[in-house]
Amino acid sequence: MPRRPRVLVCGTTFGKVYLAGVDRASPEFELAGVLARGSERSRRLAERYGVPLYTTVEEVPDSIDLACVVVRAAIVGGRGSELAQALLRRGIHVLQEHPLHVRELAEGLRVASEHGVIHKLNTHYVHLTPVREFLRLAGDLRAAGHRPCFVDADGGVQVAHALLDIVARAIGGASPATFHAPTSAPQSPRARLQLERVRHPFRVVQAVLSGVPATIKIQNQLDPEDPDGHFHVLHRVSVGFEVGTLTLYNTHGPLLWSPRQPLPREDSAALVQLEASSTEAIGPETGARFDEIYGKLWPEAVGVALRELVREIRGESASVAQHDLAVTGAWQLMMEELGQPELIRAPRVGSLSASEVQGLSRAEVRP
Repeated sequence: MPRRPRVLVCGTTFGKVYLAGVDRASPEFELAGVLARGSERSRRLAERYGVPLYTTVEEVPDSIDLACVVVRAAIVGGRGSELAQALLRRGIHVLQEHPLHVRELAEGLRVASEHGVIHKLNTHYVHLTPVREFLRLAGDLRAAGHRPCFVDADGGVQVAHALLDIVARAIGGASPATFHAPTSAPQSPRARLQLERVRHPFRVVQAVLSGVPATIKIQNQLDPEDPDGHFHVLHRVSVGFEVGTLTLYNTHGPLLWSPRQPLPREDSAALVQLEASSTEAIGPETGARFDEIYGKLWPEAVGVALRELVREIRGESASVAQHDLAVTGAWQLMMEELGQPELIRAPRVGSLSASEVQGLSRAEVRP
């Protein structure tokens, strides 16, 4: 692939992030077209970026090198994997947005192998700058001989696949994977009555991933009118080591380090330890602003994923297909334990900034 790879973006809902990402990485990649159903949004985006809009795979020219398939896969009610495989059969490398059923991923890899191209799963969030820094630090701790001893992770059901990918990369693998959702009923009638009256947004799963015990809490709820929204937490991951706990507090930062708490002793070494902060930010002390997230971090992550794909195409990096299959299989096992998401109607409310919260007074608070 001597020239700039020519990239096709398929889908324009979340695909608009990919369009911005390819455009942002324009010194390395050339945005060459949009493949979509032909909606007004798709036409506007194609015009905005000055590229052709195609509505069928047959219209796509042979000059396309890479395709970003950002269309829902069959496991979430879409035809993204059919589209990905049709492009692979055309000899086009494919980067496909998660989530995928493990059978869809395996079939995509098989078709890609038959046609001499690469099919790569993209869980997107693993390529965000704060997440990559979290994974680098976790890898440095493991390389220094500090083995993970536990994981505590929270996330929304819509992004649970990516949550497991972050966890797996942080601890060094996802296989073997076992999951168990506690099902014991409360003993007292009062407790049972309370649980019936109050909707609990999170379901808890106990897991063992690559030998590391994990507690995973998933907000297993969907609003049919806003299926991609209403997260209490997008991703939050803590990995405990004997020497302390590393936490990705939010998908977009900050990163926190909490040293193992020492007991006060008379010897000098312990006194030095007592001078350390109980929790300290590594890097920025706050998470990214929302305008930075959507305008910079997410598009930049697309560029990172595309560069990884190109390195694999050129033989400069090893395939991560086995890792992707392991994570995808683990995600499906977890979802089987969780069961179907609860359908809800989320309140249509805004959010408060930290300064607004600090400015609240008791007189202003209403039940």
